[in-house]
Amino acid sequence: MVEIVKPALEHLPSYKAALERGWSPDNVRLLEATREQLEAIEEDPVAFLADLDDPEAKGSPIALPDGTTVPRLPGFRRWIWDGEAAGSIGLRWQKGTSALPPHVLGHIGYAVMPWKKGRGYATEAMRLMLHEARAVGLDYVEITTDLDNLASQKVVLANGGILVGRFAKVAAYGGAESLKYRIDL
Repeated sequence: MVEIVKPALEHLPSYKAALERGWSPDNVRLLEATREQLEAIEEDPVAFLADLDDPEAKGSPIALPDGTTVPRLPGFRRWIWDGEAAGSIGLRWQKGTSALPPHVLGHIGYAVMPWKKGRGYATEAMRLMLHEARAVGLDYVEITTDLDNLASQKVVLANGGILVGRFAKVAAYGGAESLKYRIDL
């Protein structure tokens, strides 16, 4: 049985162990994000956990891959859990609208630990996160994938995603061509 849980101190040792194995919860910043999270956990575990749940967007600005910063959007992370950490999934949105600014690559982003892949965890985690998206008032979510990320495309399609089309990521993300999907809630 897989679920999504609000990160808490009881879950932290399992999550930290995954980071120490080299897993990254960030598909863009990869090991840089892993290092930053391990440092934050070491410095102040309670503050680290609090930063993962920010529905009021009170946290510091977000640094994009090219170094530019943008205002933080409301959002939160949940950990994919099967009795131990299996991945991470996040939801972000703008207050008062389902639309996202161009620099945000979708409402939902997730990463499953390599040793937990192939079990349907991402599909179930996304299904559960769609309930959370409805609860914050979204009418739909957009999810983006790289052209060659067939596994993520299957996850989105299994959750009712409809291909909107191809688009070029903003320059901060390198401008690569990607796919955008939409799931009506």
